Amino acid sequence: MIEAAVLALRQAISPPFRATLFKIVGLALVLLFLLGVLLQTVVSKWIDLSNAGFDLAASILSGLGIFIALIFLIPPVVSLVAGFFQDQVAALVETTHYPSDPPGRDMPTGRSVILAARFALLVLGVNIVALFLLLVPGVNIIAWWLANGYLLGREYFEFAAMRFMPEDEARALRKMNRGYVFVAGLLVAAFMAVPILNLATPLVASAFMIHVFKRMRRTA
Repeated sequence: MIEAAVLALRQAISPPFRATLFKIVGLALVLLFLLGVLLQTVVSKWIDLSNAGFDLAASILSGLGIFIALIFLIPPVVSLVAGFFQDQVAALVETTHYPSDPPGRDMPTGRSVILAARFALLVLGVNIVALFLLLVPGVNIIAWWLANGYLLGREYFEFAAMRFMPEDEARALRKMNRGYVFVAGLLVAAFMAVPILNLATPLVASAFMIHVFKRMRRTA
C-alpha cells in the first residue's frame, strides 16, 4: 500500500497531472468565488440597519462568516470539479503503469455527474459534522480522520473498481476488503489534512486507488 501511495504522489507532480490539477483548482476557485458572491448578496439583504456602527460590525462579521464557510466548502467543491476529470486521471495511471492490462472503461457522463454530486454532498456533510465536533476536545481530530478515511476510501476505491467491473461488483469487492480499503482511505484523509496540498487530494486519491485495485486483483 505504501508503494502505491508513493507511485501516486510521484505521478501527481508529473506534467500531465499538473495540467489537470491546474484545471481543477482554477475551476474550483471560480466556483468558490461565485458562491462567495452569492452568499454576500444574500447576507447583504439581511443587513439593513440605520446605525452605521452596527451596520459596519454586521458587515465585518458576515464577511468573516462567509470566509469561514468558503473554507469548509473547499473540499466538496474541489471533489465536485475533480469528478469530471477522474477518468482522465485513471487513464493516465493505467497507460503509464499498466500498459499491458486491458484499459478501464470511462464512466457514462450522466452517471459521473450524479456520483460526483453525491460525493461532494457527502464530503460537505462530513465536514459540517466535523465542525461541530471541534467543540469536543480529544474527539474532533480523530473523528474527522476516521469519518473521512471511511468516506474517501469507499468512494475512490469504488470509482477505480467500476472502471473494470459493474457497480454492484465493485461495491461487493470493496466490502470484501473493507479493512484494507479503510486503511487506504486513512492515508488519503491524512493527505487531505495538509493545507494547500489538499487541493490535489482528488488526483492523488484517484491514482492511488487505481494502484490499490490493481494490486488487490493480482493477489486475489
